[in-house]
Amino acid sequence: MLITVLLLLGSAFVIYLACEYFVNGVEWVGQQFGVSKNATGTVLAAFGTALPESVVTFVAVVFGHTAAQKEIGVGAALGGPLVLGTVAYAVVGFTFLFSKRQPQGHFLSDLTGGRLISDQKWFLSIFVFKAALGLVAFAIKPWLGILFLFAYAAYVRQEMTAGGDAGNAFDLEPLKIRPKAAAPARGWPLLQTGGALVVIFLSSQVFVHQIDAIGPWLGLSPQLVALLLSPIATELPEILNAVIWVRQGKQTLALANISGAMMIQATIPSALGIMFTPWMLQHALVWAAVVTMLSIVGLYFFLKKNALTPRVMALFGGFYVLFAVGLYFIPLQA
Repeated sequence: MLITVLLLLGSAFVIYLACEYFVNGVEWVGQQFGVSKNATGTVLAAFGTALPESVVTFVAVVFGHTAAQKEIGVGAALGGPLVLGTVAYAVVGFTFLFSKRQPQGHFLSDLTGGRLISDQKWFLSIFVFKAALGLVAFAIKPWLGILFLFAYAAYVRQEMTAGGDAGNAFDLEPLKIRPKAAAPARGWPLLQTGGALVVIFLSSQVFVHQIDAIGPWLGLSPQLVALLLSPIATELPEILNAVIWVRQGKQTLALANISGAMMIQATIPSALGIMFTPWMLQHALVWAAVVTMLSIVGLYFFLKKNALTPRVMALFGGFYVLFAVGLYFIPLQA
């Protein structure tokens, strides 16, 4: 068990260091290719960190030989958004509360708040549709998975063409692998970002395996580990990216990264699950969907009222506690 704990802590530390390199690199990529700060968070950063877990989902649902293996993909499609919509926002809120870089004036600019409102509309519309599909069985359901891929493509197009600040090289920290270069060639940021992603992916696999091993030690069944702990492990890179940007006083990038990651989790893993599995949600997954929707509706309400503060965001962690408590009363299988 000691080795498991050491591997857990060590892999988490490596993931954090790799995320430091990733956020630094992806900011330079966005700046050099003229991508707005918001799109850098919602598209470039979110897609990069979500790509490895999407590959895992793809392997599970396409090449899985048993129903249990395919359920991994279905669980990821529901568990990822749940963690991002509750734990990730709570962590960002707490990080702001204990950060020395407290936001001046309004916590969010009108532009950032408006973009986040739009993101919640996008997410909620898609998420409600995919949850509803999990309640009914019909012959053409697998074909509807294509709609989720089109939805994500439309979202990316909107984000990339929406305009906004593209970021200034003078506002960026030096590229970590070229610290003395005031304007590194384009290949260096791409190399640093890609290399960091590889390290994040490999370290995340180690972290997830240790979580799976610790679950029984805590008295949790494999199903509970898959629903409660594994999603947090798989979304750790996105959460750490946001924490790093908060510490740097870049709340626009931090929150855009979370909302962009939620859009990916609502579409790409869902499309794979719907196309390659029966996509029938068990009771616990329906409960996960309900809690996720409650959290996003709450977030949307505070954004519309211009009342989203770090203290309010910290409270969204309560939705994950609600989910955990509800699992005690809900059968894990139908």
